[in-house]
Amino acid sequence: MDIRNKAAIRSSGWRTDLLIGFPDGLLLLLFTTQILHAKSLTVQAFYSLHILILGIATLLMMIAVFRANRGDTHDDEGKMSKEEKQRLQKLDISQGTIEHIADEMKKDQEQWENTLQEENVQLQQFGLAHALRSTLATGAFFLLGGLIAFVPYLAQENFTKASELSLTLSIFALLFFAYIKSRITGQHVSRMALRYVLTGGLVILASYLIAIAI
Repeated sequence: MDIRNKAAIRSSGWRTDLLIGFPDGLLLLLFTTQILHAKSLTVQAFYSLHILILGIATLLMMIAVFRANRGDTHDDEGKMSKEEKQRLQKLDISQGTIEHIADEMKKDQEQWENTLQEENVQLQQFGLAHALRSTLATGAFFLLGGLIAFVPYLAQENFTKASELSLTLSIFALLFFAYIKSRITGQHVSRMALRYVLTGGLVILASYLIAIAI
């Protein structure tokens, strides 16, 4: 089917691009900076690594958004195909393990679909200009979110103080985002704020545990 006439998951405007891009960028850089700021990296290595992470992640986000807008999806995407199952069987992986992998893939797909429904992402006809605009806007919001967590480290080389400022800014940014999202989606602001504070807290906890482990 011609992608120009194919209905697919597409942005319904800048609000959708904000809701999808901003929190992912912020939480990703909050996660990586909290893991690495106390490690034995030079200042320049820390900067270079996170600029690379932010650049690659933004690019991958933009590619995913453009593919979704273009309609490079099908009903079985996210589920294990027969070919994938056959490849796993050739690797002498047990049937129970294969079924577990397939079940996890199905759960991930269902979670993605629920997220799209919650974010009010609609099915629309393909338009190249719209797809490019959505791709650039989502990438920009993703980049903005990442910079909120990362810029404090660029502002000063005392990474302990920078980490504290990054945490503070990130929590306030998540609360402000929760307010904006509640206005856009019509959901209760306190419930939304609690959700994002808990999400941020889990990211911080995970980064702390990983930092100790490595």
